[in-house]
Amino acid sequence: MSDENNTELKRKALDYHSSSPKGKIEIKVTKPAETQDELSLAYSPYVAEPCKEIGDDVQKVYDYTNKGNLVAVVSNGTAILGLGALGPEASKPVMEGKAVLFKRFAQVDAFDIEIKSTDVDEIIRTVEDLEPTFGGINLEDIKAPECFAVEDELKKRMNIPVFHDDQHGTAIISSAGLINAVELTNRKMSDIKIAINGAGASSISCARLFVSFGANPNNILMCDSKGVIYKGREGLNKQKEEFAVETDCRTLEDTLVGADVFIGLSIGNVVSKEMVLTMADNPIIFAMANPDPEISPKDAFEARQDIIMATGRTDYPNQVNNVLGFPFIFRGALDVAATDINEEMKVAAAESLSKLAKLGAGPEIAARHNRKELVYGKEYIVPSPFDPRVLVWESYAVAKAAIDTGVARINLDLDEYKEKLEKMAGVEPQTF
Repeated sequence: MSDENNTELKRKALDYHSSSPKGKIEIKVTKPAETQDELSLAYSPYVAEPCKEIGDDVQKVYDYTNKGNLVAVVSNGTAILGLGALGPEASKPVMEGKAVLFKRFAQVDAFDIEIKSTDVDEIIRTVEDLEPTFGGINLEDIKAPECFAVEDELKKRMNIPVFHDDQHGTAIISSAGLINAVELTNRKMSDIKIAINGAGASSISCARLFVSFGANPNNILMCDSKGVIYKGREGLNKQKEEFAVETDCRTLEDTLVGADVFIGLSIGNVVSKEMVLTMADNPIIFAMANPDPEISPKDAFEARQDIIMATGRTDYPNQVNNVLGFPFIFRGALDVAATDINEEMKVAAAESLSKLAKLGAGPEIAARHNRKELVYGKEYIVPSPFDPRVLVWESYAVAKAAIDTGVARINLDLDEYKEKLEKMAGVEPQTF
């Protein structure tokens, strides 16, 4: 991209956010409030009636308020995108953007909450106190390792879903892609050798979910900024210690020799063409650093042609995009008033995306990606986020998993729920 084009896009971004009304979200009144009678229903005196009902049975808050369709997007601004710790105010445009995506893709209402604290206990207490208002909590851009402690403790204390998207969103989408890439290259998940560069929240969560899908932890070599995480290395936190293995490898370059899979969640341009050449036949490369991947698709394919390649960017095939996850995961969780988003729900989400990708997508969706067609194969291993069927497949799978594992407070008729999702998405009846 030329400097001139880059400058123009920066200007457009600032104009986009600053034009009136400022920001990207607003509150919309959903009931009529034009007459004295309507106002008396909305507020005093007759608002007392739902208050009394909820006072007698707190679960009726889901019947009489928007709690069941409302998510808090919470950040303290310590790990904003690739920008680092710019503070809670600087995180607000990102969190507002997250609210836009919730609404645009799954009709979930979301509001951003920026917390002015880096103290783990303060963050936990602040978010815990939000439970009466929200049906779910989406944690975002909180740096590791604090993010692990925050999520773990909140999941213990709160009776609504708590989901750190930086961890689990990337893990779910990359797992869906990996399932299909492994299938397309005639491998078995239990046999693949995986090299991971980066040991933050996303990397740890990816490794954990890969193991849930059958990957052997002993076949995972993870690197941080100091090199390979191996048994006996000093200074490892408990999350990194979980993936410490017995190995003579000490550098990223070492881990790629004979590797079937490379997972990059680190910084750009750290993998060379020569390193790619040392990988196994038909290597799977997920270079997900933004804006610059660990190796560009151009360089990777110049090194060798037998690659399945994914990135985090929109301008290449196989984008690992978190928008394929969180809106639809919360849609399913909220619709059954789930108390948690558990491992089974994450697995169900990834499996649904894997299966939907195999159906491909029509020309209308392909055109949004500047392609003529989207057919399951090396250049289409995860669905397009613009495919309206994602809402049906993923939200249904998550809701069903919540019911099956006992974390749903509403036991939906799943056939009726599928029809509701199909109507919301505007698609024909789906066969799973």
